[in-house]
Amino acid sequence: MAFGRRREHARRGTPADLLVVGLGNPGKEYAHTRHNVGFDVIELLAQRHAGSLKGGRENSLVAEVRIDGRRVTLAQPLTYMNLSGDAVGPLVRRHGIEDPQALVVVHDELDLPLGQVKVKVGGGLAGHNGLRSIKAHLHTADFVRVRIGVGKPPSKEQGADHVLKRVGKSERTELDIAVQEAADAVELILAEGPEAAMNQVNTRRR
Repeated sequence: MAFGRRREHARRGTPADLLVVGLGNPGKEYAHTRHNVGFDVIELLAQRHAGSLKGGRENSLVAEVRIDGRRVTLAQPLTYMNLSGDAVGPLVRRHGIEDPQALVVVHDELDLPLGQVKVKVGGGLAGHNGLRSIKAHLHTADFVRVRIGVGKPPSKEQGADHVLKRVGKSERTELDIAVQEAADAVELILAEGPEAAMNQVNTRRR
């Protein structure tokens, strides 16, 4: 496992209790698309906890906040989605994350209906290139995921358009609610652990 091992990204000071990474693509043209719901959750958490996202050496925007007295690092990789591991690997080492379950990755999920939120620990990657890149860098898939449903495209050929185009007003409302619920799920993971979060979040009906 690559957690916390490379000196060039050694942590200085107290490690984070939780590292929360929202996946997306940088650039205004991708803002608030289905693919960038992970970014939206990080921005909301930073707002809730008086954090300011700033550029760092790990090719990410990062905010370090306290939630109920615990240290939480929030991050948006500035790599493109398919290269998310290029940022997450150094972030894990920089912030002293040695337990995979202290890493929470928030991402869009084609296999869930629009607006549905689920928590998952480890397991398959469901063809998500951002998760695949993270697993390749960390040599484990045992991190926690907060999955935000964006629904399936009409066909595989329309997959890229489905996740990268701006959504209509009604769908945006659904996604905004899901972003709130996903941020709540992250706070629940911190407060009670991934298993408790799964038990509570995954049984909700919308």
